[in-house]
Parts: sequence; C-alpha cells; structure tokens
Amino acid sequence: MLTGGSRVQGAVPDGALITPAQSRMARAALDWPIAAAARAAGISSRTLLRFENEQRDIKPELIAAARRVYEEAGVRFLDGGPDAGAVVPPPLKVPPPR
Repeated sequence: MLTGGSRVQGAVPDGALITPAQSRMARAALDWPIAAAARAAGISSRTLLRFENEQRDIKPELIAAARRVYEEAGVRFLDGGPDAGAVVPPPLKVPPPR
C-alpha cells in the first residue's frame, strides 16, 4: 500500500482507489456537481477537478475520500472480474450531503 507521502494518478492494484474516469462516472450517476462532491469528500474542488482531468498527481487519501463519499451515496465500484473498472449507480439519485 502507498504511504501518506506517495502520490498517484488513478487506481492502484489493490483496488483501494478509483480512476479519474470512475470519479467522473460516479458524479454523473449521482448528478452531483464537482463542488458538491468535493465538499462532501472534504477536499477542494480544484483538487477533485485536477484529479478528474488527470492534470496532477493526487495524494491517495484524497482519492480515497472521494471514493468513500460516492460509496456512501450508493455508488458501487467493481474492482475485479470481467467488469473491473465499472461504476454501478445507485437505484435513485442522491443529493450530496450538506
């Protein structure tokens, strides 16, 4: 596993993180603007935007925070098997936490 000082773009093999494309798909499935998703994850909008645009390396704990908030809203990430990398939306759109 990566240490706190490491930075990554996208997912690591253990499946703990998500890719920029998965983050965009999760937000689209939830119909959340980037600012709302970032606020819910406790990260800056610029950080989430940079991650989703694959512009900079982002600390793994910030990517994990985004994944956590998407999963808490009902999004599932398929980390293994033939559908690895897929995003399963929740049954209903969920408003971002305030």
